[in-house]
Amino acid sequence: MSISWDNYNPDHLNDELIDEKGMPKLTARRLVEHLQSLDVNELESRRQFAEVTIQEMGISFAVYSEKGNIDRVWPFDIIPRIISAKQWDKTAAGLKQRLKALNMFIADLYGEQLIIKEGIVPEHLITHSKNFRPECIGMKPAYGVWAHICGTDLVCEADGEFHVLEDNLRVPSGVSYMLENRAITKRVLPELFEQKNIKSIDDYPDRLFDMLVSLSPRKIKMPEIVVLTPGIHNSAYFEHAYLAQQMGIELVEGNDLVVGDDDCVYMRTITGLDRVDVIYRRIDDLFLDPEVFRKDSTLGVPGLMRAWLAGNVALANAPGAGVADDKVVYAYVPDMIRYYLKEEPLLPNVKTYLCDDPVQRQYVLDNLDKLVIKPANESGGYGMLIGPHSSKQEQAHFAELIKSDPRNYIAQPTLNLSTAPTLIGKGCIEPRHMDLRPFVLQGKDIYVTTGGLTRVAMKKGSLVVNSSQGGGSKDTWIVKSEKN
Repeated sequence: MSISWDNYNPDHLNDELIDEKGMPKLTARRLVEHLQSLDVNELESRRQFAEVTIQEMGISFAVYSEKGNIDRVWPFDIIPRIISAKQWDKTAAGLKQRLKALNMFIADLYGEQLIIKEGIVPEHLITHSKNFRPECIGMKPAYGVWAHICGTDLVCEADGEFHVLEDNLRVPSGVSYMLENRAITKRVLPELFEQKNIKSIDDYPDRLFDMLVSLSPRKIKMPEIVVLTPGIHNSAYFEHAYLAQQMGIELVEGNDLVVGDDDCVYMRTITGLDRVDVIYRRIDDLFLDPEVFRKDSTLGVPGLMRAWLAGNVALANAPGAGVADDKVVYAYVPDMIRYYLKEEPLLPNVKTYLCDDPVQRQYVLDNLDKLVIKPANESGGYGMLIGPHSSKQEQAHFAELIKSDPRNYIAQPTLNLSTAPTLIGKGCIEPRHMDLRPFVLQGKDIYVTTGGLTRVAMKKGSLVVNSSQGGGSKDTWIVKSEKN
């Protein structure tokens, strides 16, 4: 007996694999036919095999709690998400356009600030941004690029098109899980990769390495590149170690590096000091350099900012790039694209209300039960109010938060996120909401991953996809042809 699709009910949702008549969409036919060919026990065996593989590979993430850090096995659903190459080509073009404009915006803020002087972006939004770093004013990194690695969160709405939910430009994470999801799926469903119509994502580590090499201030054949991690207790440490291993470069902590009298960065080795050219840093700005930012930081490197400002080392992402990570600044990205690139945005934003504006704030306060409220600089799904699922007490609390610090809050409609079939028990599938985080690299050139990290809300009806909040993930397939 195979799993039955007869009882699968998208319930008027925008399901990406199954249409409103219960039939597989064109791009999903091969997948659905293959799943139907497996009996319930075989499918369950493959799901268990995926779990064992994840444990053997040590794929995990940490969740912060009052009881300390909890290391959890990566949650994974074996039924992949499928996106047509035609739709992805359009999406990738929009992502490239967006990151180009964001980097021009950041460069402008730390330069002439023309976008402020011409009234496109209000000055007070920048001066009150938690991530604007006056220490970076006047700096001109290679190629004018500040955000070298961007993780852009996309949602597919009822119109079937991707919309940008937010940009992650500080230390975006998740790409290792994208790569590992593919490795697991190849083991669990190897038959489906024989037809060669699923686009590969295996080149990401090479692309990342080449981008980092392009940033080196010393134009030598083999610049020294390192990944700077806060250490084993960080929630994304698995990714730090994984990427360093995949690129064949050193994984270091702050005390492994030292800034010399010549304002160059050196790595301590058993044979002495080796000069470092590029640092892929996975540490927040405020912990990078105790001489400039937090004096109590033991994670960073004293003098690192001095070396960077002198042009002796490249930092990816550059300090200060997080000013464009702000969810309030996000609302102005379409205007940035028009201003800097003289183009219309290829990817729309989700409708956003700025609580800093009195008229928009009043609308938000009057509709807290219908909207999603987000703080400007939180991540991981923390500090949010999901209006339709909230209590009157929670709404009253957020009303006070908004009134006391309106600059710090935005609101968005409760989205009808797309769904996909998800295995939730032996032979049982149900639709679950999901989003997508593709990764964009920019240095000398610009590159977009073929797909990205699909995150899934594992609870029925939930819109919260973050792994720290109980979400799971799927492999993401970009299929080369829509023909059967």
